[in-house]
Amino acid sequence: MLELKHISYRVSTPEGELDILHDVSLTIPDEKLVVFTGPNGGGKTTLAKVIMGLIRPTAGQVIYNGQDITDLDITARARLGISYGFQQPPRFKGITVQNLLQLAAGQDRLSKERCCNYLTSVGLCANDYLDREVDVSLSGGEVKRIEIATILARGGKFMIFDEPEAGIDLWSFARLTETFEQIHARHSATMVIISHQERIIRLADEIIVVAGGQIAHRGTTEEIFPLILANTLGSCPVMTRKEATR
Repeated sequence: MLELKHISYRVSTPEGELDILHDVSLTIPDEKLVVFTGPNGGGKTTLAKVIMGLIRPTAGQVIYNGQDITDLDITARARLGISYGFQQPPRFKGITVQNLLQLAAGQDRLSKERCCNYLTSVGLCANDYLDREVDVSLSGGEVKRIEIATILARGGKFMIFDEPEAGIDLWSFARLTETFEQIHARHSATMVIISHQERIIRLADEIIVVAGGQIAHRGTTEEIFPLILANTLGSCPVMTRKEATR
């Protein structure tokens, strides 16, 4: 279980101090699929980076399975089973896709069949990609899918995906959505997915709307999704209303 307790994150700008996150508290139970959504610039990615340890909160605590991990770096959190998929994944010249999957899995001799399974899960053919380097020869969408495959190979217990649909074609997106469904059905991991896509949002056990650096609202898909849809026609009530105490 992950707990965020009174998380705030403030940065200095030429205009003065700016609060990116303000007093965010929430609990994410084990084996749940939670979607962070909300307007651009609302704080979703910052909140995810706080969980992963990519940034340290100005105030508050991050508790994972009863352990205070607020001061742990990204490597230590990865060892605890927390994984993160970036909006724009890094590239690694000189490292092949197979090398990357082996590193992620912690196995020098990851079988071709297992590599194929991971790549197929994100809509890629192993024969076309295993020996390719993860460099500029790959498109942004290809690198994104390869990164997600490495997260699956890592087999962590807490997976964070930041807009996994970005740069991915419709066929691969459908395959990726099926993979999220399968992971969730197996109860093998907790997933936090930052997304604006209806198909992903509808998979969620809980939707958390992040806006203005705070939790504007949270609830089940049945409770929240109709309110999100209302935003296409006008002001969205979940964006302007504070979270009800749950």
